[in-house]
Amino acid sequence: MKPFFRIFIGLLLVNLLVGCIRPADENAFRAPENDSTPVPTQTGWIAPTHNPALPLSSPTPDTGRQLPALRTDTVTYIVQPGDTLAAIAEKYTLPLNTIIEINQIENPDLLDVGMELILPPPNPASQGPAFKIIPDSELVRSPSAIGFDLNNFVNSTGGYLAVYKEKVNDVEMTGAQIIDRVSKEFSVHPHILLAWLEYQGNWISSTAPTEIQQKYPAGYINQYYEGLYLQMAWAANNLNMGYYLWKVNAVAAWILPDDSIIPPDPTINAGTAAVQHLASLLYNQDKWREVVGKNGFIKIFNNYFGQAFDYSIDPLLPTDLTQPVLQLPFENGTVWSFTGGPHGGWGTGSAWAALDFAPPGDALGCVVNDAWVTAVSDGWVTRSENGVVVIDLDGDGYEETGWTVLYLHIETRDRIPVNTPVKAGERIGHPSCEGGVSNGTHVHIARKYNGEWIPADQDLPFILDGWVSQGTGIEYNGYLVKNEKIVEAWDSRKPENQIQR
Repeated sequence: MKPFFRIFIGLLLVNLLVGCIRPADENAFRAPENDSTPVPTQTGWIAPTHNPALPLSSPTPDTGRQLPALRTDTVTYIVQPGDTLAAIAEKYTLPLNTIIEINQIENPDLLDVGMELILPPPNPASQGPAFKIIPDSELVRSPSAIGFDLNNFVNSTGGYLAVYKEKVNDVEMTGAQIIDRVSKEFSVHPHILLAWLEYQGNWISSTAPTEIQQKYPAGYINQYYEGLYLQMAWAANNLNMGYYLWKVNAVAAWILPDDSIIPPDPTINAGTAAVQHLASLLYNQDKWREVVGKNGFIKIFNNYFGQAFDYSIDPLLPTDLTQPVLQLPFENGTVWSFTGGPHGGWGTGSAWAALDFAPPGDALGCVVNDAWVTAVSDGWVTRSENGVVVIDLDGDGYEETGWTVLYLHIETRDRIPVNTPVKAGERIGHPSCEGGVSNGTHVHIARKYNGEWIPADQDLPFILDGWVSQGTGIEYNGYLVKNEKIVEAWDSRKPENQIQR
């Protein structure tokens, strides 16, 4: 199987959020007769009072995770079709330079299929710090983000961010609007994005950051990632990468730019792993240990937002969490194609929270299609823009609480407006290529709970009309299984991937 549709965000990556439903009264999502544009009651989450002058507290360590062990032997690897040296280095927890030097590779961009590579065991440095930087609820866009007024914060601080403007997909946006957009798209908390922007770029405290800070405010110096939007999207994507890899015990070590290999302390939490991973992409060992320690990045966070763990929502995912009943996202009697198994919810760093479906028809590529995408459950439309529709399933009007479902690539034509109540099976729009880069008309659908992406193939599989999603360990590959029936994800329309309600 190969992925039918590759999804990317803006010029960068792809997107889609997680969704599920909370039981509600059957009329809870119906508009009152005397009000054509109802808005759910929004009580919000009340942030605690902070005193930045207080010394940093050290929360209780997590129960140690069983992380992958580093190899202790040398192995020989035979290059396979589609391999890249970077992917091999990542898989075997080795610095790229180590593989290049030992195998005397003249051009690392050219690998011959069948070539033998000698891969020595990693030579790790001492373990990373056990200091917990932020709670998980300050990494994801969780209920703790509800009480935060981003515009007021940016305007009151008066730094470069307050006057900055940039065109994103030909639409001019303010600095605050860009931070908010990245936060929502990747479901990463605005606190962490703002603190990182200040730590790297001085965009909050200074009205005149250096030229390099203005071009690369998140610290990633790459000509293809200039400007606030692409820089913060890169940062958010890699924060997610560290967070969700940690959640599935998939981190053996961080590999730093100076080729240091640092095994993480197994008692840190996922939010801390996210910051450690992001910092590992930018800093050599000595500086990295400073950044992720109690005298590093956290001091900037504490200065603006107070004690990070005062915001902790623990657990962010209840231990007894279950997915409510959801249905397939298309109308009865229409035959769609299951084209993408579990893959990134938004970008490459988030959990494999998403599934893809292509509408009926023989036309290929990005073509107009009149088929309808439908609501998987009752809910409230909290976002409808840029090819995205988000449905809040508990009806409180907040994308940050409870279960939500995100649809990507919903055409502007006939797209359901924001602040609209919907019932399961009602139309929300047509599939398209809008909202990112795609090679064919389809819909991308994913779930999240309390702001956290929920993988489609782990403890809470994506279940639609009784079809249970299963992954194969390869992104985009997978199955939908119902009783003895199996539908397989394919990159074209085939008998094996046809599905209907």
